[in-house]
Amino acid sequence: MEEKVKIFMCEDDENLGMILREYLQAKGFDADLFPNGEVGIRAFPEKKYDFCLLDVMMPQKDGFTLAQEIRILNAEIPIIFLTAKNLKEDILEGFKAGADDYLTKPFSMEELLLRIEAIMRRINGKKNKEIPLFHIGKFLFDTQKQILSYGKETTKLTTKESELLAHLCINMNDILDREFAVNTIWKPHPDFYQFAARSMDVYITKLRKLLKEDPRVEIMNIHGKGYKLIAPVVPVK
Repeated sequence: MEEKVKIFMCEDDENLGMILREYLQAKGFDADLFPNGEVGIRAFPEKKYDFCLLDVMMPQKDGFTLAQEIRILNAEIPIIFLTAKNLKEDILEGFKAGADDYLTKPFSMEELLLRIEAIMRRINGKKNKEIPLFHIGKFLFDTQKQILSYGKETTKLTTKESELLAHLCINMNDILDREFAVNTIWKPHPDFYQFAARSMDVYITKLRKLLKEDPRVEIMNIHGKGYKLIAPVVPVK
């Protein structure tokens, strides 16, 4: 059974938000609604979302600011802004904040659905490109499906976990430069680099726990440089 696309929604207009959520759920999406940016950014890390719909004019934290903070946590997730602001300057600001698309209110539900589907087709097309598998000791890592297997046990990785582990595998038994990893995987704004670096440290800890079943596998801290994945490895073509 195909997993539902998970949509993260922030909209302070309660009526519009409820209508949007019910429509998307009826179309087969798993949609969560949050009333403002402050509530939304606290909830975002708790679930692996595939798509964002963000109102621009919200109290406490506007959509542009929210998008920039979401990009720190997930640099690749597609974002559509929903807004009554239709000036050219506003649209440009939206794209600078990381938008994949920009829909001005009022809009039709059908148009929104078509735009979501178009972006998802483009993303899935990239994901379907051939990507190698890696043996990490007794583990098998499928970077395309984002699955780490140990015997009959499988773990579905998050996008960030998968990207970080893939970079470690590419540099197997060599150093993965810390700054390179942060900038490549998190793509942070310079002002948020330290936040992204700390986030990466958390993901390294998660990967260590996932790989602990094989004592030959270790992710070493290389002081002042980065990380090194130590393991016997055989690439599978």
